[in-house]
Amino acid sequence: MNSILKLLVVEDHHGLREVTVETLVDQGHQVIGVDCAEAVGELPADFTPDIAIVDLNLPGEDGLQLAARLRQVQPGIGIIMVTARHALHEKLAGYEHGADLYLTKPTAPEELSAAVEALARRIKLTATDRTSGYGLNVHERILHTPCGNVALRSAEANLLHSLALAPDQTLETWQLLERLGKTVDEDGKAQLQVLASRLRSKLAEHGLPDRCLRAERNKGYRLGFPLQIV
Repeated sequence: MNSILKLLVVEDHHGLREVTVETLVDQGHQVIGVDCAEAVGELPADFTPDIAIVDLNLPGEDGLQLAARLRQVQPGIGIIMVTARHALHEKLAGYEHGADLYLTKPTAPEELSAAVEALARRIKLTATDRTSGYGLNVHERILHTPCGNVALRSAEANLLHSLALAPDQTLETWQLLERLGKTVDEDGKAQLQVLASRLRSKLAEHGLPDRCLRAERNKGYRLGFPLQIV
């Protein structure tokens, strides 16, 4: 297959992560490696992975939870779960949580590359199929809604993208400020409040309730509707 894929590697073992990323880069793909599920929310806004290669045993949120979250947010993504667990019930749990393929460690680089190419042939790599609900196209900065499309500013798209990928669609204020490239101080908080207020008003014009973007007291912000990345 000649298509250049965007691949996400989630592996907490530093050496194995580096080898996996290097192997896939050598195949001509665009690859980002992170060491935990929480770091997935810190991906660049212009990087929407076609396939995620996820280790099952991760610190914090484990690979099963991450796979389920990725599948909910981005239904068309390919997910390869790589783990040392061999038991049948563990493999079945992987598939039940959204995995397309389940590889056991140690995995030869050639096997992983072949699995990526095989999965890529089966999945759709375009966003032409729109969800019937709410879908965010970060590249075009457009939110697709049942009532029509909403044109977004870059910061608005990045805000929605960050919250959509976050566990429980919730991020603390300092996390959002860092993702938006704003200073983590009172000035940054004020800018974030203005951004959230304007975005909330824009969404309300397209039929979303006022609580579609909620400020959590002494915490941060939470997305109040299911949002898919398309």
